[in-house]
Amino acid sequence: MKEFIIKVDGMVCGGCENRIQTAIKSMKGVKKVVADYKKGIVTILAKDDINEKEIKEKIKDIGFEVL
Repeated sequence: MKEFIIKVDGMVCGGCENRIQTAIKSMKGVKKVVADYKKGIVTILAKDDINEKEIKEKIKDIGFEVL
């Protein structure tokens, strides 16, 4: 398992957290996602075959900026 911590700009509320968590959880191999808008980070626990670039692209696709 791998853990990714990704800085994200544009999260302003719990709804934003939920959008990101739902989108990332839908990816095959993702086990856990915790978005924290106050800290501006998303923590992901995923299988080893998950690529960080794919996760970042998914976050961008739903309208947030990856820092």
